[in-house]
Amino acid sequence: MSNNFSNLYDDLFGNAAERINAGRKINRERAASSPVKSDDIHKMCEDVKKTAGETGSKKEEKKEITASAESFNGLDAELNGKVFGQDEFIKKLIISFKRPFVMEPAKGMPRNSVFITGKPFTGRHLALDLIMKACAKKGIVISEEISFVDLSLYPTAAEEKLFLQDIYSALSAETSVIAFENIEECHPSFIGNIVSLVKEGSFTLSERYVMQKGNLVGVTNALASGTVGSLSAEGKYLLFMSTKKIGKLADICGAPFVNALGDICEAAELKEDSYKAIAGTEFEKIKKAAAEKLKLKIAADEEFITFAAGKADKNTNAKGILTFFEGLLKGLAGLRLETDIENEAELTLKVANGLVKVFKGEEEVDITKYMPQGYMGEIDAVKAELENIVGLKEIKEYILGLEEYYKTQQKRREAGLKTAELSKHMIFTGNPGTGKTTIARIVSRYLKAIGVLTGGQLIEVSRADLVGRYVGHTAPLVNQVISSAIGGVLFIDEAYSLYRGKDDSFGLEAIDTLVKGIEDNRENLIVILAGYSNEMKEFLTANSGLESRFPNIIEFPDYTGEELLEIAKINAASRGYTIDEGALLPLKAYFNTVQATQATKAGNGRLARNVIEEAILNQSKRLVAEEGADLSTLLSGDFDLT
Repeated sequence: MSNNFSNLYDDLFGNAAERINAGRKINRERAASSPVKSDDIHKMCEDVKKTAGETGSKKEEKKEITASAESFNGLDAELNGKVFGQDEFIKKLIISFKRPFVMEPAKGMPRNSVFITGKPFTGRHLALDLIMKACAKKGIVISEEISFVDLSLYPTAAEEKLFLQDIYSALSAETSVIAFENIEECHPSFIGNIVSLVKEGSFTLSERYVMQKGNLVGVTNALASGTVGSLSAEGKYLLFMSTKKIGKLADICGAPFVNALGDICEAAELKEDSYKAIAGTEFEKIKKAAAEKLKLKIAADEEFITFAAGKADKNTNAKGILTFFEGLLKGLAGLRLETDIENEAELTLKVANGLVKVFKGEEEVDITKYMPQGYMGEIDAVKAELENIVGLKEIKEYILGLEEYYKTQQKRREAGLKTAELSKHMIFTGNPGTGKTTIARIVSRYLKAIGVLTGGQLIEVSRADLVGRYVGHTAPLVNQVISSAIGGVLFIDEAYSLYRGKDDSFGLEAIDTLVKGIEDNRENLIVILAGYSNEMKEFLTANSGLESRFPNIIEFPDYTGEELLEIAKINAASRGYTIDEGALLPLKAYFNTVQATQATKAGNGRLARNVIEEAILNQSKRLVAEEGADLSTLLSGDFDLT
């Protein structure tokens, strides 16, 4: 990201990413530092005494919070409209900061604990930064700075010392606010400590520590003085920032933790008028950057702003707009660097046939070759793979038609028109070996390539991966699987096995949890259920919300004998073999007979694979007796077609 654009990005959405990256760097440096030896305990104690004296003098100089509840008067009006579409969110955030001034917390407790949720790129960090600046001016908080703690830095129990040091640093900092991020990625062994900070105001350390030069150092010497045995959040605002719903936080931290929260603030989903306002603001910033850095004067009409606003979508929100303007700025920079366009040239930005056009007077200036182009190689590769699959013509047409649908919706969005959200969840029905899993893999990659999904991974599971072994085990299992699939496709094979009748309480719990997970992540998760046709019909009756969430039922037909012959040829070629011409007709007749009499049991594509594997085995026996025979050709006699 260019420096200019990075500044624009930070202006709109805050610089939390930079803070987190800086935190990672600091943590790496801490982790790399050498451990303190026991011989240094005496020196530590001296350092503690010295540091204690320094700390005492610093405490005398600390800023005091002199504000009252009346200090908040007019604050919401002051910030109103500064974050597009988030007036109500800002109002709730202000209330969360005001709460301890109205209801003073108990001694030893945090000032307030707040859950801040909402989709990415909706202005949560910007709103928080604006409130902190305003509160610092009014003396409501000690400083406008926020101590950010990225909990994803502690994914395993091995990061315990690092976790404790970072929590200690945040709690000791001369700031009023600690913002915890990515709690869903934190190792469970540390979650209890976070819960204790909210519920009890502190947590007890599992071993003794002393402070040396601002760092916690574990000690085993019984004579060490000035040890730290617990960490306290007294007087701090504890914020938990997430893109997940409150139910996810309850799954991770428990209902008592959620009940102990003082406030829950959810950023609103941005609407088209907010996107248009963001696009207008970003254009003004690009216009200023072009004038100051590139010596170009640019102008645009209302249609262009509407087009830019249409670059937003429900998965990435305003990020699409920011990315668009980043590309535009790069295009203008390329135009300035690589052409002889003069200083102070006046350019007009327009939209024609879905493309950005730049005009200098009546002359059109080609800027597209200087703008970043989307990578199309993956789309072409997926399409080629889909094309090489034997049969399944109607299914291929349906999948390829998704690209046209999403392109059309994007054009409508860019034109300022309403868009229709298509349910992307699918049910694949058909006999074994008809290509259901293969198509699911292609669907995940294809939708990632065309920008519908952010991840594109395929998570393939069955009943054993979703249904627990004891009461209370199933829901966490299902939620864990769903979390791993977000941004991609969750493929549940033999999904009907989840429902074994009304008495199957574990299976019903898995289905209920799955339905809720689908709803909570409907914009960046696709679920594909697969199984036999009749069994899947019964499965859909297990939960009233299932059928409505899976309107796309795709039947995979059994392969014809001719299609199985083509699959057999491909399978043989992939192993370095060819099928002799004399074996083709008998092989085709065999496939036709099997498919006509026992297609449900024969395995379809697996039948073709099994026939080739058996022929290769038979050929090896034949070659023992036929020295000099072709090693790569499978003859008619190598196939057992009885």
